[in-house]
Amino acid sequence: MAKSKELMIALGVPLLIVSMLFLMSAGWSVSDTTGYDWYFQPNEEHTQPQVANEVPLGDYSVIYCGTENEKKVSITFDAGYDNGYHTPILDILKEKGVSAAFFLDGNFVKQNGELVQRMAAEGHIVGNHTLNHADMTKLTDLATYQKQIDGWNDLVTQLGLTPSGYFRFPCGRFSTRALEYNEKLGLTSVFWTFAYYDWVQEDQPAPDKALEKIMSRMHNGCVLLLHSTSATNAQILGTLIDNLRAEGYEIVPLNEMQQ
Repeated sequence: MAKSKELMIALGVPLLIVSMLFLMSAGWSVSDTTGYDWYFQPNEEHTQPQVANEVPLGDYSVIYCGTENEKKVSITFDAGYDNGYHTPILDILKEKGVSAAFFLDGNFVKQNGELVQRMAAEGHIVGNHTLNHADMTKLTDLATYQKQIDGWNDLVTQLGLTPSGYFRFPCGRFSTRALEYNEKLGLTSVFWTFAYYDWVQEDQPAPDKALEKIMSRMHNGCVLLLHSTSATNAQILGTLIDNLRAEGYEIVPLNEMQQ
């Protein structure tokens, strides 16, 4: 009986290795598929917050914060639709001379081509937010994962634009494997160190409270995530930019946040 078990093990190990090599060649990875929600721990000491540490982010092309010794911040927006606030937001950014980043899903790009073209023409980064606002941690084979990326890229290309290579996970939901796939696809994954409850249209924060919260949690290298569908954000953006500059912060595009 013992010899039979030894024989089964001897035969089974090579078969397992061959199977794993076959799956990896087909785009499957042995890396962790556990999904994590991006988070940060805000503080009012104006120091960089602790962020999600379940995955060693330094192993990947990731931006979530700039350097600690430079008083720079970057403004990014997420959107899946337009409800009238993108035009005033773009007007304010143009007036103030600020370059931002807009992470847009495929629905937005399909429905608002002229706005997307304006964003790019005025020097803003147009970032990939997936074709269908998908939970990318659930797409565990590379081919399916890549459809969400390439589908979005195709939409942007049809508008005459070149995909920027910047990517944001919908809802900040990520995994080790998703980060590895982004590396294979030449993407830089962008997270953030400030966000707040601004995405529910029927429950918008009061403008004065919103400004107070943002400025109280500001820090060197901050990457802000704001939703460009927010009435409050459209209302306070000009004042926010002025307040940041008055506090000595330089507002820079994402590429200046790469460490």
